[in-house]
Amino acid sequence: MEKKVVARNKKAPHDYFILESLECGIILTGTEIKSVRMGKVSIQDAYCQIKNNTLNIYNMHIAKYDQGNIFNHQETRDRILLAHKKEIRKFSQKTILEGLTIIPLEVYLSKGLAKVEIALCKGKKNYDKREDLKKEAIRSDVQKAMRNKNKY
Repeated sequence: MEKKVVARNKKAPHDYFILESLECGIILTGTEIKSVRMGKVSIQDAYCQIKNNTLNIYNMHIAKYDQGNIFNHQETRDRILLAHKKEIRKFSQKTILEGLTIIPLEVYLSKGLAKVEIALCKGKKNYDKREDLKKEAIRSDVQKAMRNKNKY
C-alpha cells in the first residue's frame, strides 16, 4: 500500500503513552488538499474531540494555498474526521471513563486521499519522560559501541 507521510507529530511518543491507534479520513476543501499535497501541514498542537457523535480535529494548521483566490481556506479551522460509528463510540467511552486523550500522530496521503492516524493516549509524568530519555541514551551508546567494534 502506497503511503506518503506529509506531517508527523514527533513529540507525541515523548509526551504520551500511545495505547491504541486508528486511521481516519478527513474532510478537506479544494485548496486545503492542494496544500496537503505540497506538504504544508502541521499537527504539533492539534488534538481531537468527539462532539455530537462526530470526531473533530482542532488546531491542525494547513497553510494557505499560494495560487488560491478569495475563496482560500482558513488555516486552523475545525475539521471533521471520518470514522465508523462503532470506533467513535469506543474512543468516546475510553476518553470519558479512563480520562484518555485523542492525539493525531501523522497525516499522510494514501491512494490520493488524505488520511490522519489518531491515537488514544495517556499523558506521561516527568519521571516517565526521564526514564524514556535514559533508555534512549543507553540504546544509542550500545549502537555506537557496536559500530566502533565493527570498524576494528
